[in-house]
Amino acid sequence: METANSGHRTGNLLFAFAPWIIFYVVASPSTWEYAALAALVAAVVLNLSDLRRGSFKALEVTGILFFGVIAVLALLLDRQDMLWLETYAQVLASSVIAVVALGSLAFVPFTEQYARESTPREVWGTPLFRHVNRVLTLVWGGVFVAMAVLGLVAVHTTSGADWFNWIIPVVLLILAVRFTERYPDQVRERAKAARTAP
Repeated sequence: METANSGHRTGNLLFAFAPWIIFYVVASPSTWEYAALAALVAAVVLNLSDLRRGSFKALEVTGILFFGVIAVLALLLDRQDMLWLETYAQVLASSVIAVVALGSLAFVPFTEQYARESTPREVWGTPLFRHVNRVLTLVWGGVFVAMAVLGLVAVHTTSGADWFNWIIPVVLLILAVRFTERYPDQVRERAKAARTAP
């Protein structure tokens, strides 16, 4: 199975997550509306070339819609009406990514959209390529489900909020990045070994 080099593969995915990371880092009870605006601008600017080419990826389109809706709500509704969003902004963002990632398994795994950019076309339909991207998508979906749960725990706890909001999520993201870098190559090597085994 041909795969892209790990740096290119992971770089594409992190690039796609950039608006969400901006929102996650900046959002707090007093800054979530600025976080949404910054993430919306990032989502549009970073994906402008894809949008011009008519190349629409699930994560990118979801980001533009999600941050666009939040930015509009911030303009139209008063602060009292938006208290729930102030409280659950990070939980909501993680939940949306988790739904998109896991939902994409029913169609085209969202990681496959990025993997195709650096993988020969003749590989796209192979069972191994599809398997790798289903696993990667499942891992990323699971990470964001865990981050949503951790964010919910952080909202309802009086101690350890930094662990639930930042430390554990960052560790999970680093582990997901490492897995994304290594797993496709490990699968390729196992498949090669199986073909050459007597």
